[in-house]
Amino acid sequence: MNVPALPLPAPATLPAAVLWDMDGTIVDTEPYWMQAQTELVASWGGVWTHDDGMLMVGSGLWTSAAILQSRGVDLSTDEIVARLTDRVQEQLAEHGVPWRPGSRELLQSLKVAGVPTALVTMSVERMARQIIDLIDFPAFDIVVAGDMVANSKPHPEPYLLAAARLGVDPRRCIAIEDSAPGVASAVAAGTIAIAVPHQIDLPDSDSYTRWPTLVGRTIDDLITLYQQSATVDSTSPDSIHPDPDPELAPHGRGDTESAPRA
Repeated sequence: MNVPALPLPAPATLPAAVLWDMDGTIVDTEPYWMQAQTELVASWGGVWTHDDGMLMVGSGLWTSAAILQSRGVDLSTDEIVARLTDRVQEQLAEHGVPWRPGSRELLQSLKVAGVPTALVTMSVERMARQIIDLIDFPAFDIVVAGDMVANSKPHPEPYLLAAARLGVDPRRCIAIEDSAPGVASAVAAGTIAIAVPHQIDLPDSDSYTRWPTLVGRTIDDLITLYQQSATVDSTSPDSIHPDPDPELAPHGRGDTESAPRA
């Protein structure tokens, strides 16, 4: 898709970066995860329904693995996470990137405007890299994945780490999310959070901006939101969010809310 050349906004009007959730926000891999769960439970003689799968939305990969163990899957949580991820990756390779409506257009317009972008997903890094490789333009400057943090969504670490790696203040970043754990993480990190509900509805809140869809949303909408939100003097101590605690430096997968859809 060709993006028409448009006058670029002045840098001062742009957010420092836009931080994107992956599953359910940029791509719709939810059916792939549900298929993988159904097949895995069935292979151990159990039954997994659509309603069961919906209960997992927003849950962590390792939390989800524990639930699957309770349904008779006699594997370790790490083995379950690996098998689910493998199966989802197989479906991605077969079917390609299942874009969420409006996400590709908005993401590409940000790249044209030179706005730094990060992929902040609680899927494992190898799956995030596969999706990035399937995108036909250089979509992201950095990746923060679920097996790269000690504390996963809804903890603020993923978004704090993304901002730190980009060298920007998280309070000058916009984060786009679809799940409750993801939105909670973005808000806790101090970002300007946008909730775009997918499988599970999210209520209106003073803590974030709720958009029903990304369809028709443009960089101008992000600039307007940024200008409305950036009311605290950047030189004020209260306006600068601290860097991630050194103890939270990435050293393996997180065990809390490491969500395939967050």
